[in-house]
Order: sequence, then structure tokens, then C-alpha cells
Amino acid sequence: MKVDAGLAPNLNRVGEAAKQLEALGYDGARTAETAHDPFFPLLLAAEHTERLTLATSIAVAFARSPMIVAGIAHDLNAYSGGRLTVGLGSQIKPHITKRFSMPWGAPARQMREFVLAMRAIWNAWHEGERLQHVGEYYRHTLMTPAFTPTNTEHGPPRVTLAAVGPGMTEVAGEVADGIILHPFTTLPYIESVTLPAIERGLAKAGRSRQDFEICYGNFVVTGDTEEAFAASKAQAKQRLAFYGSTPAYKGVLDSIGAGALQPELNAMSKQGRWREMGELIDDDVLAAFAVVGEPRDVAAEMLNRYGSFTDRTSASFDSIEDAERADIIATLRAG
Repeated sequence: MKVDAGLAPNLNRVGEAAKQLEALGYDGARTAETAHDPFFPLLLAAEHTERLTLATSIAVAFARSPMIVAGIAHDLNAYSGGRLTVGLGSQIKPHITKRFSMPWGAPARQMREFVLAMRAIWNAWHEGERLQHVGEYYRHTLMTPAFTPTNTEHGPPRVTLAAVGPGMTEVAGEVADGIILHPFTTLPYIESVTLPAIERGLAKAGRSRQDFEICYGNFVVTGDTEEAFAASKAQAKQRLAFYGSTPAYKGVLDSIGAGALQPELNAMSKQGRWREMGELIDDDVLAAFAVVGEPRDVAAEMLNRYGSFTDRTSASFDSIEDAERADIIATLRAG
């Protein structure tokens, strides 16, 4: 199992932070699109590291056009020596229409076309093919020599998709190089919904599981002290409550018999009762989503639960010291 870490978006410190991750033994660094752009930190990380793989986890696809993402991703991949993976997510309709002021379609169908459009653009740049993508959502038919990159020795970047529901998961299996499983998932949901959907997508494309990478950054609740453990636990419950308030994720809660929580969490979110929401996540629900335990036990439990299908993890171990983190990373990589 390969092990990645999140990379904070502070551009003044990201280069040194990436070097430290590489020194600790991490395989890769990932950035998220929250309050800051996910691509800028990866440029600095590429400059300050040699082997660390770099990925967005995620960049919001529907806030951009395939041409914009294809161009940024090409440049980052070329500059990093072929170390980039473009992790894309759809976000939800209110953010796309009200925050980004972009149109909203059928997410799985639109994402499938988004990836195929990017691949058509990269094929024009890397293989010299005529650019001709005409679809339901995107149309790319013009590419002149002046706008064609020449630094193509490292090929196009890899593409992964974030998915929860079966439709987007199947699309990932069909057109992407891998999938980013949402941390808000459970083992029963993965086994009954996620893995079968991946297999359906792979079958459509005539590919095998060996051609595809599954990344799952499960919740981890641990700490070197009682105070650190309590803080880790409270933070996990808050995040679970936030995710659980999303109607599209109710099926995940249903998988552990906790579906009744979703409308209650949703109602509280609309009232702005964010802190109180975490109190609805009891220890049984927490245990279904998170590995909970002493630092020395975390790696073994992760491998026991998720090792059969997880190719790489982005679980966070920020609540423990570097030496213990290094031990966990080494154990996971050996497993």
C-alpha cells in the first residue's frame, strides 16, 4: 500500500513541507480545493522534491473547462518529470451554480465526457491526432501549432476521479486511471456498492483491476496523549456530521443502519448548528468510518480492514509524532 499525505496550501511553506514528507517516507502529496487553488502548491512541491508523486485530491472539474485543466495538468506533469495525477471531483450543484456560476448537468455523464475531452486534447498534443471532440457538454475542435505544447517527453498525466455513488464510480472504472474513495464511506458500502461498480466500469473499457488504482483515505482517530486523542476524535465526529448532512450520501449511512441520521444532520446544517451536529455521531457510527486506537495499532488495523482493495491511502496521521508516523508509513508500505 502506498501512502500519501495532504499538503497545506500555504505557498510560503509548501516547498519545505513537501521535502519533509519525502524525508518521512511518504509516496505522494495531495492538495484539496477548498479555500485555495489546488494546483499552485504542487508546482512548488515539484520544485523541492525528487520522487514524491503529486496529486490534486480533488480539483473541481465542473468549475473549469477540459482545455483549462488539460493545459495546467500538462505543464505540471512535464515540470515534475511525469509525477502528476489529476484528481477530479464534481462537487455538488449549489457550489457549481451558486459559487462558481457554472452550468450543472448530469454529473456522472458530464464527468465521463470531461475526462474523454481531456484525453482527446492530450492525444492531439502527444500523438499528433486531430482534435475532434464533440459531445453533449464540451466541444473541442481547434488546435493550432502555436497552442500545442512541445515538452511532451513525459506523456500525459494520470487521471483519478472522486466518487461516492455507483454512477460516478462506474465512470471512474471506465475512463479514469483510478478512483479516490470519499473518506465518508464504510466497509459494507465499499463491498456492496463501490467495488462492483468499479468492476462494471472496467468491464466496459475492457480493462482489468490491475490497470486501476484505488485510493482510500479512511478516518483515523489516534493520538500520543489523551488530549490529542480526544481532539482527534472530536474532529472526526465533526467531519462525519458535516458529510452526513449531504442528501446524496444517505446511502452510506444506510449501509450501517444509520440512515435516519441524515435528515436530522441536514436540518441542523441549514440552521447553522455545525458544532452540535458532531454530538449526533456516537462511538458506534464513528467506528464504522474510522480506525480508532493507539498509534502502534493503527497500521495493522488499516491493513486488516482495507488492505485487500486499497492500493494507496491518504489517511492522516497528523496527531502523532514524526517517529511514530514514520513507523506507520513503513508498516503500511510493507503490507
